[in-house]
Formats: sequence, structure tokens, C-alpha cells
Amino acid sequence: MATLNFTIENMHCNSCVRRVMQTINALPDTHAEEVRVGAARVRTEADPKQVEEALSAAGYPARVLSE
Repeated sequence: MATLNFTIENMHCNSCVRRVMQTINALPDTHAEEVRVGAARVRTEADPKQVEEALSAAGYPARVLSE
């Protein structure tokens, strides 16, 4: 399982972090390993684009930093 790092916009508080984690964990074969305001580390077998699209739809545009 690959670990990807994302930068995530619009995360300003712990409530935002919770929403981002819930969004990521709702995807199949995906687990939010670490989420901090401004950045996230995600362990996933999902396509990075799928993670980016789900987060963007939730109001948190994301961009993968490494694959």
C-alpha cells in the first residue's frame, strides 16, 4: 500500500481536520494516516486523483505532493 502526501487547502481548525479524515476514510482502500492543518499523509491503494476529487468536492482542494 502506497503512502501519499497531499497539501490540502481550507483546513483551518480541528473540525476541518475531522471532516477531511472522514472524507478520506470513506474512500475504498484508503486510510488517513496523519492529517494536520495544511497537509495530510494518506495510506492508500486508491488513485490519487480519486482522493483529490473527493476532498475537492468536500470543500478542501488537495494536491498530491509525492507518489
